[in-house]
Amino acid sequence: MIFFVLKRLFIAILLLIGISFLTFWLMHATPGNFFDSLKLNPQISQETVTRYEKLYGLNQPFLVQYGYWIINVCRGEFGYSFFYNVPVSHVILTRLGNTFILSFASFLLTWIVAIPLGIWAALNHNRLIDRLLSLFAFAAFSTPGFFLAILILYTVCQWGGLPLGGMHSADYESLWWPAKVWDLVKHLVIPTIVLSLGSIASLQRIMRGNMLSVLRQQYITAARAKGLPENQVIYRHALKNAFNPLVTLLGYELSGLISGAALIEIVCSWPGLGTLMLTAVRSKDVYVVMAELLLTSVLLLIGNFLADIALARLDPRIRYGKE
Repeated sequence: MIFFVLKRLFIAILLLIGISFLTFWLMHATPGNFFDSLKLNPQISQETVTRYEKLYGLNQPFLVQYGYWIINVCRGEFGYSFFYNVPVSHVILTRLGNTFILSFASFLLTWIVAIPLGIWAALNHNRLIDRLLSLFAFAAFSTPGFFLAILILYTVCQWGGLPLGGMHSADYESLWWPAKVWDLVKHLVIPTIVLSLGSIASLQRIMRGNMLSVLRQQYITAARAKGLPENQVIYRHALKNAFNPLVTLLGYELSGLISGAALIEIVCSWPGLGTLMLTAVRSKDVYVVMAELLLTSVLLLIGNFLADIALARLDPRIRYGKE
C-alpha cells in the first residue's frame, strides 16, 4: 500500500504540472491580456499600462511567467486578480462556499434518489415500473442541462412560486435566521433539480445493472435456497456487492462538488465558481483561471485516490501493491 500511495502521489504531481502548463499556455496563446482594455481608455496613459504589465510580470516570456507562478504556488501564493483587484485566494474563497452548497445539495439528492430507484428497477426487471424508469433515464440523458434550466425558469416565470435566479432575496440581510434558511432553500430548488436529473438517471442505470448482475450470481441462489428472507438476501448479501463499483464514482463526485455546477450556475445566476470562471476567462484574468483549475484538479485526484482506498477496504479481492 505504501508503494501504491507513493506511485499515485508521483503521478498526481506530473498530472498537475501538465494540466497547469497546458492551461497557462492556452491563456497566453489567445491574443491580448487584461491590460489591453485599459489601453482603450484615453484617461489611462501608456506609461501606466506598461508599469502595470511590468509589476505583474506580463512583459516576461511565457516560460518565465509560468516558472514564477509555480514558485509562488509552492509558497501558497496564487497570484493577484486583475479584474477584482484583490488576491486570487480571496476571490476563490468568497465563491467557494456558494458552489459547495449547490453541489452538495445536488450530490445528496442524486444519491438519495438514484440508489433506491436503481434497486427498485432491478427488482422489477422488465416490468412496467422498470420500463418507466428507463424512459425517464433516457429522457434525462438526452436533455442538455442548460436547456432544461431555461425551460424550468420559463415555467416558474409563468406560474410563480420560486425565485428565478440568484442565491438570496433582496431583503435577505433583514430576515431572521430560519427565514434566511428557507430563502436559501427556495433559491436552491431550481439549480439543484437541474443539476441532479442527469446524474440521477446515470447513477440509477448503473445501480440497476450492478444489481441485476449480482442477483444472477450463484451465492444469491444459494442464499435463497437456504430459505433466507428475500429482504435479507437483497439488502444484506446483494446490495453490498452491487454498491462496490459505485465507490469509484465518489472520486469524480468530489471534484464535481466544485466544478460540476459551472454551466448551471451561469444560467441560474448562482454566484459561485462557475460564474467566476466565465468572468475570469472573458477578462483574461489568468491567475484566477489557473487557481480555480488547480483546485478542481487537486480535488479530482484526491477523490480518485480516496475512492481506490475505500474500494480496497470494502472489497477483499482488491489489493494494491508492488507488481
